Formats: sequence, structure tokens, C-alpha cells
Amino acid sequence: MTILITGANGTVSREVLRSLQGTVDLRVLVRDKAKAPSGAEVAVGDLHHPETLHQAFEGVDTVWLLVPMGPDSTHASGNALWAAKQAGVRHLVRMSAIGAGHDAPTRNGRLHALSDIELRASGLGWTVLRPANFMQNLLGSVNGDTFYGAPGEGRIGMIDVRDIADFAAVVLRDPARHQGETYTLTGPESIRLRDMTDTLSEVYGRPIAYQPLTPDDAYPVLLQAGLKEWDAEVTKEYLKAYDAGWGDYTTPTFTAVTGRPGRTFAQFARDYADRLGG
Repeated sequence: MTILITGANGTVSREVLRSLQGTVDLRVLVRDKAKAPSGAEVAVGDLHHPETLHQAFEGVDTVWLLVPMGPDSTHASGNALWAAKQAGVRHLVRMSAIGAGHDAPTRNGRLHALSDIELRASGLGWTVLRPANFMQNLLGSVNGDTFYGAPGEGRIGMIDVRDIADFAAVVLRDPARHQGETYTLTGPESIRLRDMTDTLSEVYGRPIAYQPLTPDDAYPVLLQAGLKEWDAEVTKEYLKAYDAGWGDYTTPTFTAVTGRPGRTFAQFARDYADRLGG
């Protein structure tokens, strides 16, 4: 079995590679060969340019499809489906977004809904993963003795990216068992950022105070951090939805498929203490 990993240099796909390493034949799709991760065959191409994709998809059994957020994401996803069909790929595992639908409160969620529909109608074997907000999005949020949190007060069933990857690896190794499934993935607990300070205080050995940030407060910070304007605006849309309670739920899906509980925020905070802040 050969699995093609797209988005290979991104946060999630890097972890998918880690989870699959040594168990299957791996190929990564990258735009720049010099930046390709190690441990896999390298194919150079760009999902936004379909003429570059034939060799990358040729001889592949299963594709992990992760398309970066953006106004042209449906174009990239559609190009991947076309290349997969032409190459005889049997199954495509697509990373969508939590709450993807025509009535989603974000443009990203509505675009993902369109790509999910296209995949289901493609004739390919398919599985869709819709993960909740990533715990890794909190990296860098602790500054000195203060935890700066956006969204401000909403509870969220956040998930560790490592768990998304481990779940994806289970599906990718035996995709036929997951044919036609749309999985909504959350962490094991729905928690307010304010309630994370006890854990953070324990991790750092000093009191950590919580400073909520409104979506409007967060927007210029996102731009300063290097996000594109469209990405920052859509992130603001997500923050507004989460602040209003849109993400306040958990699902049993991760444990049901992997056979183990998902990582808690406390586990995440200990493992990433040096990157959360400090």
C-alpha cells in the first residue's frame, strides 16, 4: 500500500506522517523538494496547479487530503479529486472542518461543505474527518504570568493534533472499514480557556492569570503573527462562534475508533510547556 500525504509540511500532516512512519509506504506532496520531510518518497506538485499532480498520484492507493484554509480551497480540493480519479486511487481521506455545512458560521466551514459533497459524489472511496479546534492553536498564549485566551468565555471540545493524526492513521491503514463515514472528532472534555489556568499554574509552578481576548481584540494580533487577511478574518468568525458556545460539545468517536481515550488539556500542557509560553 502506498499512501500519499498532502500538506506534508503543515501541523497536522507532519503528525500524520509520524503516526504512519514505518507501517506503510509513504509519499509526500510538496511544492519545494528542499523542504520535504524525511522518511518518505517525495513528489513535487501543487494542488492549485493540476498539471503538476499526475506523477504524484500515480501508483497511490490512498490519499490523505489536507487543503490549506483559503478562498480557493475548493479549487485545490477539486484538483486533487480529479488527479486521484485519473490515477486510479481507491480511497481518499479528507480533512474537513468541525461543523462544516451550508449553515456554518464561518466561510471556511461553508467551503469545506462544498468540497465534502464533491468528494462524496466523486465515485472514489471516501472518509471525511471533521476535527474540533486544535489545542496547538494555544501555543504562545502564555506570556509571563498571564494566559491570553481567545475566544473569551466559550467552552470548546478542543483536540490535540496528535490525536487527529493517530485517528487519521487508523483510517488510512484500513480505509475500507471506514468507507462513507464522516467523523466529527473532539477531545475528551469541553472546557473554557479560563478553567485551564489551574493546570497551567501547576505546570509552570506559579500562579497563571487568565486574560480573555474578544474576537475583535484577537484580529490584529493574528495579523501581526503573520496570518493572511482572509485567514485572520475567518479565524475571527470562528472565535465569535466559539465565544457564543458553538463548540461546546464532545463526541465519543475518537475512542470508539482508536480504542483509547483522547489526550486531555493537562497532558497537552505538560508536553508543550516550553512552547505554550513560560
